[in-house]
Amino acid sequence: MGTDGSNQPRVNRSPVLDWAKVLSQHEAWLRAVIYARVREPQVVEDVLQEVALAAVEQKAPINDPAKVSQWLYRLAVLNSLMFRRRQGRRRKWLRRYAEDTKVQTPDSYDPLTWLISAERRELVRKALNRLPAKDVEILLLKYGQNWRYEEIARHLGISNSAVQTRLFRARQRLRDELSQMSTSNLDNDNDQEEPQP
Repeated sequence: MGTDGSNQPRVNRSPVLDWAKVLSQHEAWLRAVIYARVREPQVVEDVLQEVALAAVEQKAPINDPAKVSQWLYRLAVLNSLMFRRRQGRRRKWLRRYAEDTKVQTPDSYDPLTWLISAERRELVRKALNRLPAKDVEILLLKYGQNWRYEEIARHLGISNSAVQTRLFRARQRLRDELSQMSTSNLDNDNDQEEPQP
């Protein structure tokens, strides 16, 4: 029942804002706030886009247009912190992965085996760096943490079938990157060889 006694449902009457205009007015200082939090100039644009998306989606709509700057500030801080958490987790997973894949030197030291395994690890690291973050994340959870599909699904909040699909696609992209990298390395090696007289 409405406030006027009618049977009309209440309608949320939050003001309609021109978000493109609002965001362009506040962009400069939002960039400064984001940079102060993430300290990486190359990612400020990404976090600013997340702030803009959150502002447009308005999961918690703003009722007072006079408080837009305060609301945007909270969005900028929140999205900056979420970005730093994601990056911290990614660095931690990459560090653990690197430690887990270090070559253990056996009693019988074989330089060729060491060199090949070191090159292979470096290729995998480079290929992982070229993959989207979601792919690296799921690969590291599966193979770096040795988690089962159920554990990954529970932690990421997705279904087991989604985990299987994402892993399949991530492995395929990793294979493609490795293949592309090894092909380009072979091409570079062949270009550098000089013909024998």
